Amino acid sequence: MTLRTSSRLVNSRSRRAAPGSPQRRQPAVTQRRILNAATLEFSGKGLAGARVDEIAHRAGVSKRMLYHYFGNKEALWLAVLEQAYLHIRSEERALDVVHLSPIDGMRRLIEFTIQYDSAHPEFISLLVGENLQRARYLRRSKKIREAHTSLLGVIEDLLDRGRQIGVFRSSVDAAELYITIAALGFFYFSNLHTLSVIFGRDFDAPSARQAHLRHTVDVILGYLRP
Repeated sequence: MTLRTSSRLVNSRSRRAAPGSPQRRQPAVTQRRILNAATLEFSGKGLAGARVDEIAHRAGVSKRMLYHYFGNKEALWLAVLEQAYLHIRSEERALDVVHLSPIDGMRRLIEFTIQYDSAHPEFISLLVGENLQRARYLRRSKKIREAHTSLLGVIEDLLDRGRQIGVFRSSVDAAELYITIAALGFFYFSNLHTLSVIFGRDFDAPSARQAHLRHTVDVILGYLRP
């Protein structure tokens, strides 16, 4: 879900959710609306600049209800981070790369990572915000660590199978490899505007994004060759 799509979704839900309606009496629906609204507010203004009043207004709920479900702004920030991370991890699992050849599986994982960053600027913004906090809130989450453990298992499986048939080099650390893949996406999309000014090119153009995707695939698969 892109930031623009999230905005339309939150606004339409807010208009439909009149006080006392059946929708407002569904905790899961209400919490999801709050999280979507908070994602917009936090990704646009950061933890410090975000206002609970605005999040409640976007979600079509009272501040009292927001605090009932999430306790305080900091707890809501962590819930938003968890939702963001768990969403990308669930999308990665759906790739089902364990049933692909090592090269095809790795290519699909690389392409997904770059395309996800391209389609989800709110995810990039949230990561920047939490890094400014030195992962102060993320370190409290057991859910995030568990999700990344399974991701490393998938990468290790691809690397092991690739080594066995001689298409991948040995001694590749799965965590370092994923960091490299993620970095090629994160840096590009978090610095689109400054890079475009510096080099006098529109790196935000669809053709430029596609070129970066192909470049990243070539770089990673080239590195993995024995």
